[in-house]
Amino acid sequence: MAIFRDKMGKDLSLNEAGTRIINRIYNWILDFELLVLWIGGYVPSHLFRLLLYWTAGVKIGKGSRIHMGCRFFDPKGITIGVDSIIGDHAFLDGRKKITIGSHVDIASQVMIYNCQHDINSESFGPEGGSIVIEDYVFIGPRVILLPGVTIGKGAVVAAGAVVTKDVAPFSVVGGVPATVIGERNLKNPSYRLGRARLFQ
Repeated sequence: MAIFRDKMGKDLSLNEAGTRIINRIYNWILDFELLVLWIGGYVPSHLFRLLLYWTAGVKIGKGSRIHMGCRFFDPKGITIGVDSIIGDHAFLDGRKKITIGSHVDIASQVMIYNCQHDINSESFGPEGGSIVIEDYVFIGPRVILLPGVTIGKGAVVAAGAVVTKDVAPFSVVGGVPATVIGERNLKNPSYRLGRARLFQ
């Protein structure tokens, strides 16, 4: 008779059970860290939040800012280049890698998911893929990026779009699921985004 069973009732060896116990403890610690980041994410100081996020493992380039209310699943998987701005109440998954380039403007309430449930798995387990957002991309408000996509340099994602596949450089996409609706005329961007809102 097995001492340990998983949530599906499958027998577990002592080694498997030990691994799951360690994983559960790690997730409790991570959940507490995410609570601290959530509360600290409402402090109206960019420098305080940058220090808090940097301490949690987010790699943030010079001049980049994250507005208030940002949420995370695992901050250690997130890299942000220089002079990029993340809008308020964004969600960055981080369980797989998220790489955000330089001079990227991500508007309010954007959700970036790099993991999801495998709906065909008996355990309903996670599956996912890294997300790459290249330089000079603009992502409009309330966009959802799903696992494994790359947003090419200079691309624009219109407000409310759901991105399920790669977006070509300098293209403009919108809709659910996102499809090409135009092309950006600016092919050699060199602008800087400027300062973020002081108390946001």
